[in-house]
Amino acid sequence: MDRRQFLLTLPALGVAPAYGADATALAAGEPSQTALGAASHRAVHQMLESPLVFEDPLALRILGGERVKWIGRNIDRYRTAGSRGMRAFLVTRARFAEDGLAQSLREGTRQYVVLGAGLDTFAYRNPFGARLRVFEVDHPATQAWKRAQLREQAIEVPRSMVFVPVDFETQSLAARLRQAGLKRSESVFVSWLGVTMYLTRDAVLHTLRVVAASCARGSRIVFDFSLPDEALTEPERQARAARAERVAAIGEPWISRFDPASLEQAMTAMGYGQARSIGAAEANERYFADRTDGFRFRGSSGRLMTARV
Repeated sequence: MDRRQFLLTLPALGVAPAYGADATALAAGEPSQTALGAASHRAVHQMLESPLVFEDPLALRILGGERVKWIGRNIDRYRTAGSRGMRAFLVTRARFAEDGLAQSLREGTRQYVVLGAGLDTFAYRNPFGARLRVFEVDHPATQAWKRAQLREQAIEVPRSMVFVPVDFETQSLAARLRQAGLKRSESVFVSWLGVTMYLTRDAVLHTLRVVAASCARGSRIVFDFSLPDEALTEPERQARAARAERVAAIGEPWISRFDPASLEQAMTAMGYGQARSIGAAEANERYFADRTDGFRFRGSSGRLMTARV
């Protein structure tokens, strides 16, 4: 199963329906290019921007020495306006998710599920220690590569961390999470970043329904999504089309887009007591105020959603 198929079968906190797709397969034992790209931007943020929007002391280490050397040789690629704008969005969504997690922890949540974890490092710098149990869900090939990186870079895997590799062709995520120790009677915080745009609209909505139906009251989910073309300016449409062409060329095309108000209404109908999205204006006020380096969330093609069960 390749990453594309993995993403399309992620609607899975219950059963895992099959959504067919044509894509290039993951090379054995390697993460996807988009997962590496996002991780590289988080790492570069630690190098190029100050003050940090998202602090991740493991972002460079988890990439490994060769990747870090490549970034160093090509650092000017990350200084362009387009690269900085993309990086601002990526670090914003990571910060937004971890801020939401901290709030949920204050309210009593003690379980965190990272769907499509990729090279996320939260579990290995978890400031809450044993109070919070982290479940990383991912494609077995990506997870195997990550575990090898952790060993090679001497990054300790804490006892509060649980790997949940899932092959959706033969396994149910719900069953695998139960086997891993997730308590369905207790609230859980779910982050689902960098995934929805690769799924069909039906697959996204299915995932949200399953979360609403199967997670305990007080659970929350945070995810990002793309806006429809008509919500963008012409320059924004052109810029997104260029980026979409690049990711499609590596077999990970963007598919779905959502109107925020309609998505919020759909989620309310599913049983979410609260559903609210934020875009560039609110993110810039919250995370980029008073900066003098021009680093900020630009454009309006991406948004962040938070919702409570």
